[in-house]
Amino acid sequence: MNLSISISDPNGISSQQKGTSHETFAEADPLGHPSVWSDRREVCRGPLEAIGRSAASGRLPRHREGPDICRQAWSTLALGKYEELAAHPNVDAIYIASPHAMHPEHTLLCLSHNKPVLCEKAFAIHRGQAAEMTATARARGVLLMEALWSKFLPHYQLVMNLVKSGQLGRIRHLRADFGFIPSTPVPARLLDPALGGGTMLDIGIYNVFFAMSVLGKPDKIEASMTPSPTGIDLECAVTFHYASGATAQLFSSFLSNLATEADIAGEQGRIHLTTRFYEPSAQVEWYPGRPDTKQVLEVAREPGWGYQHEIRHFQECLRLGLTESPVMTHQDSLDLLEVLDEIRKIAGIRYPIDP
Repeated sequence: MNLSISISDPNGISSQQKGTSHETFAEADPLGHPSVWSDRREVCRGPLEAIGRSAASGRLPRHREGPDICRQAWSTLALGKYEELAAHPNVDAIYIASPHAMHPEHTLLCLSHNKPVLCEKAFAIHRGQAAEMTATARARGVLLMEALWSKFLPHYQLVMNLVKSGQLGRIRHLRADFGFIPSTPVPARLLDPALGGGTMLDIGIYNVFFAMSVLGKPDKIEASMTPSPTGIDLECAVTFHYASGATAQLFSSFLSNLATEADIAGEQGRIHLTTRFYEPSAQVEWYPGRPDTKQVLEVAREPGWGYQHEIRHFQECLRLGLTESPVMTHQDSLDLLEVLDEIRKIAGIRYPIDP
C-alpha cells in the first residue's frame, strides 16, 4: 500500500512534511464510534488491512455487524483470533480498542510479534501493567503509544499555548466535568468490574488528563464515588490540591447528563471550553476580565472527527523509526495511571485485577 501523508498540525514531529509510507493498519476488536474508522481511512488513503475479534467479545465490531463487515470497514481480511492478527505478515501496526482490562494482554501479544501498537485509553487498569507494557516495547524496540486523542487536537494545543504563555497569570483553579446517562441496553464494558467499568477509566480520565496537562501531578487528592451494585463508580467527585494553592475540581457521572465543559481560572484571565471540551467541536472562550469580555478564539479545523491528528502522529513516529512518541510519552501514560490509581484507592474503586 502506498500512502501519501501530509503532516501539517503542531503535533507532527516535522511539520509540513510529505512522503510515502507502507504502514498497514489493523484493528483489534474496535469498540469506538465509526468516526475512528473514517478518520483513519482519510489519513491512510487506503483500506484497513485486517480486523480481529476475541472469543471474549464473541462478535464482530459494533456498528459493523453482518456479512459486509470487511467492505464496510474498508478491510481486506477479517480474522477470528487476535493471535492471527498479531502474526499476520501483511499487518504492520495494530490499533487496540478492546475494553480497558484487555489492553495489557492484547498489547503484549502484539509486541511479542514486533507489531507497533496504538492503544486506546485507558492504557491499562493500573500503573504496574503499563510499566510492563512500556518496558516490553522498549526492550523489543517497537513503537507503543497511548491513543489519548485530545492531546493531539488543535484546540487543546491552543489552550496549552495560552497557559504556557503566561497570559492567564498564576492559575488558581480548574474545573472539568463529563457525564452522560448511558442508553439501554447499557454496554457491559461500562458497568462490569472485570472489564474496567465505571466513570473514572472511561470518561473521568479526560478530566484528570486535562487537570494534569495544566497543573501537573497533584500534591493531595480527595475523592469519593457513588457505587453501582457491581461495585464500579457510577459517579466520582475528585479534588486536586497543589502546593501553589491551586485546586482542580473534577466530576464524572453515568447518572446525569452534564454540560461536559471545562474552565481554567488564572489571576489575569480565564479560559472556558464549551460542551464536549475534549473534542475538536469545543469552542475556546477567552475572558481577559469579567464575563462581558468574552472572546471566542479561532481554532484551525479540518474535515473529519478529530482522530486523524493522533493517527498522523503515530504514522510519523513509524516512519522515523521511533519506539516512543515525543508528544504522548510512556512517562505521560505512567503518570496518568499513577494518579488514577490513587484516585481509585481513595474513592474505593477496585477491580479484580488490582494488585
